[in-house]
Amino acid sequence: MPRAIISPSVLASDFGNLTAECKRMIKGGAEWLHMDVMDGHFVPNITMGAPILSCVSKGVPGIFMDCHMMVAEPEKWVDDIADAGGALYCFHIEATNDPVPLIKKIHKRNMKAGVAISPDTPSTAITDEIAEAADMLLINVYFSLETYTGRGGQKFLDRCVPKVAELRARFPEKDIEVDGGVGPKTISVCAEAGSNVIVAGTAIFNAEDPEAVIATLKSTVDAAQAKQNRL
Repeated sequence: MPRAIISPSVLASDFGNLTAECKRMIKGGAEWLHMDVMDGHFVPNITMGAPILSCVSKGVPGIFMDCHMMVAEPEKWVDDIADAGGALYCFHIEATNDPVPLIKKIHKRNMKAGVAISPDTPSTAITDEIAEAADMLLINVYFSLETYTGRGGQKFLDRCVPKVAELRARFPEKDIEVDGGVGPKTISVCAEAGSNVIVAGTAIFNAEDPEAVIATLKSTVDAAQAKQNRL
């Protein structure tokens, strides 16, 4: 499987000190920073947009912004996010009827392309064609389009874990990300199911020792991969 990557969700950070918070996470061992972009349409909440991402990119040179686009019409925002310094553009499959052309558009702007599904969407919605075109697959394990609001700090949904395993079985070399309610108490089930990219918000940002939490999450994924390799 691909290597372990921890991507702290800045939704749990102090937005008044966003650049400093991102630097703090990188210093603590994070390779990616997960940026939740919400538009008030695809989900009811509104968070950040391209202008804020641009400020972060300028303030933290070399940052890898893992942009989770919880937006309607994701095709509209590719250029803005690319211009703002986005490194990975992950859109929801529920928000578009043409995922493969969208992936190609993302690649043309020199960003990695991710495809996300909500808890109410089956993993089979990600077809072989879509997955092969994408760089990463994201399983959202904390919000439903009908029930939840796209806010951080929500409960981990165990029922979504089998989707991780199903996608890992089909795509053994693909980056598979889990997002929502992940922390030291829930990381094992995600890692054992096959996720290698871990998004965690409050578990990292609110910890007394964020560096230790990041190390724990990463070592758990490494251990799960080592166990799988022995089988």
